[in-house]
Order: sequence, then C-alpha cells, then structure tokens
Amino acid sequence: MKMQKGIPLNDEDRIPWLCKLHDVLRRDVASGQHVVLACSALKKVYRDILIQGKDDAPLKCDDSGKEEKPVEVKLLVVHLTGSFDIISGRLLRRKDHFMPPELLQSQFDTLETPSAPESFIQINVDKNLSEIIATIMETLK
Repeated sequence: MKMQKGIPLNDEDRIPWLCKLHDVLRRDVASGQHVVLACSALKKVYRDILIQGKDDAPLKCDDSGKEEKPVEVKLLVVHLTGSFDIISGRLLRRKDHFMPPELLQSQFDTLETPSAPESFIQINVDKNLSEIIATIMETLK
C-alpha cells in the first residue's frame, strides 16, 4: 500500500516480509523441494535474512522432544543488472503494477550489489529471456 502511494519501503516494512519468505524457503527446502523465489532483496542484510532468518533461529524439537538442527537454506542470488533508463522504460510499459515508476530511483539508491562471499551471478537485462534462463540453468548444474 505504501508503494502504491509512492512511498518507498524501509527496513521496518521489508524485514517482516523477508522473514516470512525465509520461513517459506526453509519449509520447502526441508520437504525436499527446489525453490525459485523472485523478489528484490536489495541489501545484503535482506539476502542474509532470506538465508538465516532475522536472528539465529532457535533449534526446534521434533515429536520425541529431541532438538532438530535447522534446515540450511542455500541461496543463489541472480542479480539482474541494467541501466536506469532501460529498467525505467520497462516499468513504464507495465500495466496495473503496484510500484509506480517514481519509486525506481529509491530502488537504485537502496541497492547493494551482491559481492563475495555471497553466492550470486550477475546477468545484464540487455540479454534476451532465453539467454538469461540459459545462464541461470548452466550455473545451477
């Protein structure tokens, strides 16, 4: 709702949502699923939350009362890069999108580009979709 009103989100807005996404990732990984999650985890701390949760998660107990080790979430960040002009043009062509184009600059301002030791690949959005998908799939092999 904030974004629809043209108000950029802050950490207080994003962190609870990221914690929920972490819980979904952990649940799905624990059940043996491979997961693709698309979101704008703009800061390193946001990506860390997706992997670890907000705080060190307490050990959970199974039905017998024994403590279980938390499921490890391994994350490969696919960092799509592009110029402000290209991304702005694409955003302007979207119909009925929740984020007004006026907020794009705040996204660029907040962005912390992934770097080592994070697990990531960087792909320019100038490539066509099939090239982007092929690069991602090759990295996952």
